[in-house]
This record gives sequence, structure tokens and C-alpha cells, in this order.
Amino acid sequence: MSTIGDRLKNERERLGLNQTQLGAIGGVQKQSQLKYENGVTFPNANYLTEVAKIGVDVVYVLFGERANTAINDEELLLLHKFRNADPAVRKFMLYGGESGEQANKSNMILKGDNSIQIGGNVYKK
Repeated sequence: MSTIGDRLKNERERLGLNQTQLGAIGGVQKQSQLKYENGVTFPNANYLTEVAKIGVDVVYVLFGERANTAINDEELLLLHKFRNADPAVRKFMLYGGESGEQANKSNMILKGDNSIQIGGNVYKK
């Protein structure tokens, strides 16, 4: 069974940070970070608030369960593509899947120089 310290270390490593870096973000010295990870002492609310701002899943650290708000790599990619898409593609990404309609030759025509294909056979005119 993992401890708060184990899970905090997992999160630090997941984010690619060393103990000094995460400690500084949380407002503590490396020695305190080391004590947190070894289970000697426990982080306070101020520390947890600060490290949450850079992506530490505090729900996971405290309870061992991933927060529903944690974003995975696939969701991050989708968000990136959405933010960089033109308005028509954004609209399709938001509402296209709700219609239940299958993409086929007759209902999926793109105009212009589009670089995102959501699915189906796409024919440019």
C-alpha cells in the first residue's frame, strides 16, 4: 500500500521535477520535501495548494485515487488541437459527434487547407 510520501514522489517524478524544484514550488526547502516523501512529516495545505497549481494531483497524493479532473495525454492532445483549430473545426469537434451520423463521402467535405481529420473519408473540393 502506498503512502502519501510515495504518491507525492510519484507525482514529482511524473512532472519531471527533482526534490529541490518541487520543494521550492511548494515553498519549502529540499530537506522538507525529502521528509514529506519519506513519511517523516506531512505537507500542509499551503504546500499542497502551490504544487497543485503546476499539475500535482493532490487528490491522488492524499487519498490514492486519481482526481476526475486529471487530464491524460490523449485529452491534452485533443485540447491542443481544439485550441489551434479554426472556428468551423471547433464547432465540429464540439457538436459533430452528437448527431450520431457516420462520416462518409456525402456528408464530410472540407474546404481550404485543413490539417485535422476527425474521421471518415474526407474529400476536398
